[in-house]
Amino acid sequence: MKSWSLFASATALVALLAGGCSTLDERQREWIFQPSDRSWGNSEAMSEGMEHVWIDFDSKVTGQPVRLHGLWLGGAPESADTPVLLYLHGAKYNVGGSAPRMRRMHELGFSVLAIDYRGFGKSSKALPSEDSAREDARAAWIWLAARHPKQHRYIFGHSLGGAIGIDLAAQVNDESGTIVESTFTSIADVVGSFKWGWLPFGPFITQRFEAIAKVKNIGAPLLVVHGSADSLINPTLGRKLYEAATVPKQFVLVEGGSHHSTGSIGEVQYRAALAQLFRMKPPTVLAAQAQEEAAAPRVTPAARPMPPADQRDAGSAPPHKI
Repeated sequence: MKSWSLFASATALVALLAGGCSTLDERQREWIFQPSDRSWGNSEAMSEGMEHVWIDFDSKVTGQPVRLHGLWLGGAPESADTPVLLYLHGAKYNVGGSAPRMRRMHELGFSVLAIDYRGFGKSSKALPSEDSAREDARAAWIWLAARHPKQHRYIFGHSLGGAIGIDLAAQVNDESGTIVESTFTSIADVVGSFKWGWLPFGPFITQRFEAIAKVKNIGAPLLVVHGSADSLINPTLGRKLYEAATVPKQFVLVEGGSHHSTGSIGEVQYRAALAQLFRMKPPTVLAAQAQEEAAAPRVTPAARPMPPADQRDAGSAPPHKI
């Protein structure tokens, strides 16, 4: 499986800068997002049974109508105690490629909505940008809030989606928490973390994704998860993002976790962090509570005793028999 490679992007960027290419912004958007309608492995098969949803809105960024495609994996049964999660994926693969991670989040107790940004999968065809992805995430959040207004709503982002998620959390004030996995502080910091990071790329980066500046503006608890063996996004960037946050927070380093395997390897740590930071109950506990409530006997109010015959209204009707 190929990973999102900023090394190739930065190498090509040097060539473009040397040649004074006028399409620098477009090329960066292509490299960072790598939009496609592809999935990977058997992840597409794992989306079977999920509900397809469509989110329509008019873009203020482009002035064009937009249609986003998403997948919904709800609770069984759905209740007011079931938290809902907006899942924001990373680069290269469509929303179907996130099905395995969606199911893991579902097993942790969430109902999950995952979307494709413009340019991915069945969503509107366009070259995505930081601005358009921000708008897409906000539209999905509004859609989710309208349909689940009474449930706790969380934001989740993986890799590039983590930076988009931090941006969204800084805009809204009705989230119960934000979770980011294998994400970074900024594109400039990612480029700078490589051995050739001393090259002067900074002034030429148009898609900056300055998560470290925006994380200070979020108002709900933050969980930052990173794998110790992540060779794409250095774990120190996840730690720096965590340290910059001012809300209740927790940093989880999953030993041996790679850029893509951290969620599965660190499931036990995930459960512990969700319980500690967000006070989330395991799905088994919620299910047991629902069963107890359903099995509990219903108390019927006792009927009021009839007054003596000589105290009844003369014109009153006789009591109904049940």
